[in-house]
Amino acid sequence: MLQHTTLRQICAGLASVIALVIATSSAEAQCDARLRQLSTDSFANSTSQHRTEVEPDTFVFGSTIVATFQIGRFFDGGASDIGWATSTDGGASWSKGFLPGITKFQGAGPYDRVSDPSVAYDVRHNVWLIASLPIREVGGGIRAPAVVVSRSDDGGLTWANPVTVAATASDLDKSWTVCDTTASSLFYGNCYTEYDDVSAGDQLRMATSTDGGLTWTGATVAAMSALGGQPVVQPNGTVIVPLDNGNESKVQAVTSTDGGVNYAGPVTIATIVAHDVAGNLRSSPLPSAEIDGAGLVYVVWHDCRFRTGCASNDIVFSTSSNGTTWSPVSRVPIDPTTSTVDHFIPGLAVDKTTAGASAHLVLTYYYYPYATCSAASCQLSVGFISSSNGGASWSAPTQLAGPMSLGWLASTNQGVMVGDYISTSFAGGTAYPVFALATAPSGSTLHETMFTTRAGLVVSGGSLTSNGEGAVVSLRGAEFVRQAPLTAR
Repeated sequence: MLQHTTLRQICAGLASVIALVIATSSAEAQCDARLRQLSTDSFANSTSQHRTEVEPDTFVFGSTIVATFQIGRFFDGGASDIGWATSTDGGASWSKGFLPGITKFQGAGPYDRVSDPSVAYDVRHNVWLIASLPIREVGGGIRAPAVVVSRSDDGGLTWANPVTVAATASDLDKSWTVCDTTASSLFYGNCYTEYDDVSAGDQLRMATSTDGGLTWTGATVAAMSALGGQPVVQPNGTVIVPLDNGNESKVQAVTSTDGGVNYAGPVTIATIVAHDVAGNLRSSPLPSAEIDGAGLVYVVWHDCRFRTGCASNDIVFSTSSNGTTWSPVSRVPIDPTTSTVDHFIPGLAVDKTTAGASAHLVLTYYYYPYATCSAASCQLSVGFISSSNGGASWSAPTQLAGPMSLGWLASTNQGVMVGDYISTSFAGGTAYPVFALATAPSGSTLHETMFTTRAGLVVSGGSLTSNGEGAVVSLRGAEFVRQAPLTAR
């Protein structure tokens, strides 16, 4: 049975390959020098958990990499502020800081907390954008009445106070922003933000900016529940938004061909069939979406349809050239379907300088060696796998970081947390994952923070395939269905 390469094997046998980067707090291996810590939670408010950083997103343009993440996680939602880390030299060195003017903890902002950061770059207007979800504490609970974007016009090194994308008396969730970066597109310079309205049953909302994020206009979208959409933009300007429906029983997509004025759909990509991740780890089968240089869209999520008895999750994917017709679900062959490994919370990256049968893909993900572990025994690690041929075959998987005990992670009302997603982006042909990594607490102070690799991860490809595999779990009655729309902040 194929197993993940161990930390000792990587350090001893592959020390010359800088793409294989590992960090761990265990005594088994000390390869920490190959990882780079991006930030530290320096907040001291007593209402959230310190030191914690969770839920990263990244974007790359040219030699600039910008990462963003939550800092100082609250148990019942949101964080003390949003952090950022920026490299302007392809990952060789990094600057870091906190976004001003959102929360009362940084720059005297008007909000009590903030969540759900994502980052994009508007090439036409030369501005970086970090979208986030501000939160107010109301009547013993919390409500997210707005989506905002913070802007940087100096390459992601300083950030202005936020601009409002949407403000409402309702309760919003799960914002995500992307921009059209193709100069030949009819809608070059448009930026698109997705979010959902919890007060209306997680109804999908979309907004568009044509002026570098200074002003935003709401789009016309069919009535549908949604969660965790990740919009991508094809070279011709078509916007495709893969997302889960509100109770996470399906992965779907909506599409705009008129610059974000109207969205058609939804179309169903696949029914979700997922195994509940052990140990009370906050995780759900939210999609990670990317696009290659020719406009082929890839979407991945965790799913158990290829495992007998739905015993554990694989990372699976589907592709589309137009957002309306999607390929059958395929499995990323990280392990044989007879293994005990559970894989979840994927972060996909596609090198946009490649396309089609030569597209370079990398996938970073969390995993347990044993799907049946308990909260006390689960060992959480970060894995990595790559493809040099558009996902037709894959390399052997490697372990990037871990193992972590679940007691080292931030606690939330939906389980202990590393994030609802992980993030990976290409810079100069190599991939930089950003992920939450924890070591043992010091008393009540946690040590959970953002890491990346000191050198980019190389796409090696390989011969592992899932050709000929079919679903063995019946979709009828096995869907991952929540009883009501989910709020994930």
